[in-house]
Amino acid sequence: MEIGIEAEFAALFVVAALGSSFFDKFETETPAVRKLARWTLAATLTIGAYAWIGHWALAVLAGFALLGALTHVIWCRTNGIHPLTAEPRLRYYELRGWKWPER
Repeated sequence: MEIGIEAEFAALFVVAALGSSFFDKFETETPAVRKLARWTLAATLTIGAYAWIGHWALAVLAGFALLGALTHVIWCRTNGIHPLTAEPRLRYYELRGWKWPER
């Protein structure tokens, strides 16, 4: 049995599910359209990479995930934000340009 692009989409789905579960605190105020555009771009890149290099597209997907994680950690550390907890929260909201929720 030959596996087609299903493996790439399964990996993309796992990344999306785990990523949104673990890192949703970093995207609380991000518009849904932007999130949808990000995942549409990821799916498009995955399809393009699969057509070009076959199952090595999984390596491209992993590379982009690693690059995104590295960029995130560097940005957080540079701006005094903890990369796993997004604390201090007020500072994080200010840096993202989000309005702090009134209590």
